[in-house]
Amino acid sequence: MLKRLIKSLETCPIVQRGEYNYFIHPITDGVPSLDPAVLREVATAMIKVLDLDGVERIVAAEAMGIPIGSIISSMTDLPLNIVRKREYKLPGEVPLHQVTGYSKGQLFLNGVRKGDRVVIVDDVISTGGTTRALLAALDRVGAEVADICFAIRRGNADIGRPYKALVTVEVTDRVQVIDRYF
Repeated sequence: MLKRLIKSLETCPIVQRGEYNYFIHPITDGVPSLDPAVLREVATAMIKVLDLDGVERIVAAEAMGIPIGSIISSMTDLPLNIVRKREYKLPGEVPLHQVTGYSKGQLFLNGVRKGDRVVIVDDVISTGGTTRALLAALDRVGAEVADICFAIRRGNADIGRPYKALVTVEVTDRVQVIDRYF
């Protein structure tokens, strides 16, 4: 399992953003295009490793958490709540401030209520900034986070609680998979 994901990571391009070596990959960037076989492999693996017992909804951050969360939602029949970059001013909307290694911005959580048991899925974790902000927002609404899973981990981000990653990578002039869940 994860052969397609690993092969695609090990052959993806690297671009320099200041001192940061940024890997361009369909799962993390949607570029050049999402291979349905890789996306299906990631979603299937996440379903296998996530604790879905009693979970009522999936939470995924815009943008690249959306395709992964959508596939998992369709395979499990669990509703998907997307943390959006746009404010809708709906009752109960929770703003969260996201700071990552290379960007910052506002995100907005809607549709998650007190007592909801949720899982978080996302494409990549590197600094943990997005996930820490999301965890704080879910805590504010009183939701219970059953589990968290990322397709790719880069580095050893501390988000204040355990999480799972399908693969762990190091990025130099290329991507090297240094650990894998399966």
